Amino acid sequence: MSVPALPPYARDLELNLRSVLDGDLLTEQQLWGAALACAMTTRSAPTIRWAALQVKPETAEAAKAVASRMAIHNVYFRAKHLIGDEAYQHLPARLRRQVTSTPGVPMVDTELWSVAVSAITGCGVCLESHERSLRGAGVSREVIDEVLRVAAVIHSVAVTLETEAALD
Repeated sequence: MSVPALPPYARDLELNLRSVLDGDLLTEQQLWGAALACAMTTRSAPTIRWAALQVKPETAEAAKAVASRMAIHNVYFRAKHLIGDEAYQHLPARLRRQVTSTPGVPMVDTELWSVAVSAITGCGVCLESHERSLRGAGVSREVIDEVLRVAAVIHSVAVTLETEAALD
């Protein structure tokens, strides 16, 4: 498994990345779909390209759908929550949510990716909703925690690669 070239100061990140990639709690599709959706969320071109090389086409399409959908939901639901006025919680979202699954990709996988993306964007409402859905489907807290680790590490990879590119 190749990892992106990281600068010497990011030694801990490289070790964490290898640890996440070598984990056994997530399937390959869950791991790399989460990595790709998270990379897309960070908007880091090198991180997106690296993660995209690791997935099958149907996984890439599903990860793109999750990243796109969560880009809308995370902003909207996080903002409603942060406003702090309970009345906003009772207003209809009026946002399309038709694409919730992709052929060949289980719902549990896309829910895990949604948790990962929501962790990066900091949407507590979406984190709670998707975590509850996963727990209802029988997914363990350890698996959910693992996808949170993936999100944290991929976000750090993206920040590091973009920082290095900006300083070149």
